[in-house]
Amino acid sequence: MRKNSIKNTRINGEVQKELSKIIREEIKDPRIHPMTSVMEAEVAPDLKTCKVYISVLGNEQAKKDTMTGLSSAVGFIRRELARNLNLRNTPEIRFILDESIEYGVSMSKLIDDIAAKERLSHGEEE
Repeated sequence: MRKNSIKNTRINGEVQKELSKIIREEIKDPRIHPMTSVMEAEVAPDLKTCKVYISVLGNEQAKKDTMTGLSSAVGFIRRELARNLNLRNTPEIRFILDESIEYGVSMSKLIDDIAAKERLSHGEEE
């Protein structure tokens, strides 16, 4: 896998910022949860495709509804992206649910639980 060029990294940042703004301000779909964040946008070097990692703070149903709402609004989102960014090609957008933050929070909670049990067991022995 090759490294991203500076230009590609800059395009990724601009696309992420614009998509975040479009999802937050432009889309009126009630299925899309208000606590939806664009975590990362990976635009291919040829500007044909774009993977967008989405994080939703909510339950499983909210995540499912948000992904359904985003996939139904992909045409509108792509059109707005084309209007706001001056790119040679407007990439085809694919949304991917990113659960890394929730995974990190759950792992942190497990580590804290184990540390608390360790403190209790060492406190009883002394």
